[in-house]
Amino acid sequence: MKKFVALFTDSYKELRSVRTITTAAMFAAIAIILGMFSIEWGNYIRIGFSSIPNGMAAYLFGPVVGGVFAGVLDVIKYILKPTGAFFPGLTLVTILAGILYGCFYYKKPITLPRVLIAKFVVMVICNILLNTLCLSILYGKGFMVLLPARVLKNLVMWPIDSMIFFGITKSLEQVGALKGIRNFTQIG
Repeated sequence: MKKFVALFTDSYKELRSVRTITTAAMFAAIAIILGMFSIEWGNYIRIGFSSIPNGMAAYLFGPVVGGVFAGVLDVIKYILKPTGAFFPGLTLVTILAGILYGCFYYKKPITLPRVLIAKFVVMVICNILLNTLCLSILYGKGFMVLLPARVLKNLVMWPIDSMIFFGITKSLEQVGALKGIRNFTQIG
């Protein structure tokens, strides 16, 4: 339990650093650009890769920064490219996803099983259950009507998203970029 509390305490300390906020802003810019290239399939299905910078922020800075980053970024992306109606419940689910990623990744080695498990937990809790519930409320459609297509989309994207995140993270670790980012944010 102490390790779990320390996870949030350490991440909160990261949030108070100007260098962390600056680095998170750069990840936000990348996420916004990636978000512009997402594929919309009606109001209920969106395929995109802007979650990669979210995972990076959670990996580097923990659950507090991951949650704040994801929530702020969700609002900014909606302001820049509104799709559908704004619903605060969807932003709260995005915050929860950032927190969950932070709990799985922060101060832990990135392994393929860890990434697959983290993506699966976020997929089931946030993407399938809570987002589908929010969309059901928002658009007045039955939860069970929306569920099959959302389950199928998430099951297809789960290994793809996992492999892309794992591959990018491992590549950035091998070239020393993540160590450089950590050193930059901890100086001062």
